[in-house]
Amino acid sequence: MIRTRIAPSPTGEDIHIGNLYTAYINWVFAKKNNGKFIIRIEDTDRTRLVNGAEEKILESLKLYGIEADEDVLKGGEYGPYRQSERLELYKKHAYDLINKKSAYYCTCSKERLDYVRNEMQKAKQVPKYDKFCLNRQEEVQKEILKGASYVIRLNVPQEAVVEFTDFIRGPISIQTSSVDDQVLLKSDGYPTYHLAVVVDDHLMQISHVIRAEEWISSTPKHILLYKAFGWDLPVFAHLPILRNPDKSKLSKRKNPVWASWYLNEGFLKEAMLNYLSLMGWSHPQEKDIFDTKEFINTFSLERIQTVGPVFDIKKLTWMNGQYIMHLSDDELATKLYSFYNKENFDKDIIYKSAPLVKERLKTLKDYAVIAKFLFEPPQSYDISLQDHKELLKNVINVLEKIIDFTPNGIKESMQSLAERLSISNSIFFMVLRVAISGKKITPPLNESMNILGKEECIKRIKKALI
Repeated sequence: MIRTRIAPSPTGEDIHIGNLYTAYINWVFAKKNNGKFIIRIEDTDRTRLVNGAEEKILESLKLYGIEADEDVLKGGEYGPYRQSERLELYKKHAYDLINKKSAYYCTCSKERLDYVRNEMQKAKQVPKYDKFCLNRQEEVQKEILKGASYVIRLNVPQEAVVEFTDFIRGPISIQTSSVDDQVLLKSDGYPTYHLAVVVDDHLMQISHVIRAEEWISSTPKHILLYKAFGWDLPVFAHLPILRNPDKSKLSKRKNPVWASWYLNEGFLKEAMLNYLSLMGWSHPQEKDIFDTKEFINTFSLERIQTVGPVFDIKKLTWMNGQYIMHLSDDELATKLYSFYNKENFDKDIIYKSAPLVKERLKTLKDYAVIAKFLFEPPQSYDISLQDHKELLKNVINVLEKIIDFTPNGIKESMQSLAERLSISNSIFFMVLRVAISGKKITPPLNESMNILGKEECIKRIKKALI
């Protein structure tokens, strides 16, 4: 069975948009192959944990429709799915590696480690551990018995080559001379990523490790661990890292990187997933717009390109606007009502106005900017209305007499008034629009006035006369 996973760390505000991309690809690959998708929480870096981050990550993934078959909430036969609850497993396997001479104890102080790395950098060598403790294990174990703090390190073979075939990138070989004797078990008893990920992926029967390309350099360490344990390798596939339009890496300093930010800004999950699907992958029919079901049907890892794809918010915004335009009026109104549920926006007004603003919306958040005047009177005006008081008084008189207060009824009455006053339609309706909304540009005026109702329109025009 195909089994994929992601292992997010609860060390930020939410799940990073790059990790959302990785999660989506893993989820889609599992669905396409009738497999299972697992979410495992990597919470072994205790110094960087953020309270509430785990819950936020799971919530965001669920809001995007990326739900696990097994995770900390649903459970499963390979649990627990939180690494901090698997510590004894990691210790057992770390000690197993020591017995096999594939790992060793190390009691070096931070000061010595810093000195070694600095000296290597000065010599223009790859900074890494110098295996000092490997050749003094009896002495190291005596130090440990006396209470010395220790870690367990991977014993990387010297002058060897680790080779593997990446499903996306093809054959890759890395000289072990550039691979550090990685710490596997820290002094606090918690594993590092490298030990935990291999043990968990094997015990959870992960068939395909699909992750970002930044982990390519760590893959040799993981392969050495698999071989030391005598385990079969999973399939490795390293996805390209999302880039800014200037080719720089997405970062918190430059970009909105948290997945929930986009939902809070009014981006539709369907548009975001569609856009992410185009990151390094192209539809066989060269389509830009397609849903998740079609992506699952047409997706293949082989079509993913290795060049870092550009994550451009402007293009995402355009795509989001396309998705909004293709919603039915009721679908859009329902999404708007849900989005603004904390704003106490009148449901009836939202449903009536949604068709009027649909083509102008790029995000759901645009609605409040465009249609806010439907919910509250203007507090300021784009133009001065002092020179148009007589016009507005005439408007009030006509509005009070309108029986058919429909868009057509309003239009005919107002056009007749403009003609009688010998005022051009452009000036007449601009003044009326500003008196009603405060803005020179709004959704269709007659329809907006119909939504507001006769009494409210007259009330607003009277206020504008003050």
